[in-house]
Amino acid sequence: MSSSDQQAAPSRLAVPELLIGVGLLACAGAVAWQTLAIPVSPLYSKVGPTVFPYLTMVGLVVLSLLLIIAALRGGWQPDEERETPTDWKAMGFVVIGLLANLLLIQPLGFTAASVIMFVLVCYGFGSKRTLRDAGLGLILALAAYFGFARALGVNIGAGFIENQLNTVIDAIIGTFGA
Repeated sequence: MSSSDQQAAPSRLAVPELLIGVGLLACAGAVAWQTLAIPVSPLYSKVGPTVFPYLTMVGLVVLSLLLIIAALRGGWQPDEERETPTDWKAMGFVVIGLLANLLLIQPLGFTAASVIMFVLVCYGFGSKRTLRDAGLGLILALAAYFGFARALGVNIGAGFIENQLNTVIDAIIGTFGA
C-alpha cells in the first residue's frame, strides 16, 4: 500500500494530554510567581539567585507548549495505550504513599517517611517484596538525606533515625578526625 492510499486520520483533541500541558503551564506560572518573590540584592551584577528558577520556568513553558500542541494534534499516546483502563487501585497506593510522606515527614523524619512512601509506591506498581523495597528505600532515603544534610547543609527533616546516625557519624569523625 502506498502512502497516497493511506488516509490520514482526522486529528482530534486529546483532552487528558491537553490537561497535562495546561497543568505544566500553570506550574511554570507558579515558578515565575515565586521567583519574583525572591529578594535580589543590588550587589549581584548579572547572575543572581533568580537565574536558575527563570531558566526552569522557560523550560517548563516550552515543554508545556509542546505538549499542548501535541494534544491539539491528537495526543502522543498510541491508540492501544488509550484503550488501556486506568488501574485505580495502583494509583490509589501511589497517592497514599505521597500523602503518607507529606503527613509523616514531620513526626517521623525524612528517612522513615520516605521508606514508607517508597514501599507503598512499589506496591502500587505491583511489587510484592516488601522487605526488599523497604531496604532499597532505606538506602536511597539515607543517601538523599545525608547528601542534603551533610554535603549541602540543608535540613530536610531529621527524625529519630537521622539523629542516631548523626550521633554515630559525629563520634566516628571525632575519634578519627582529632
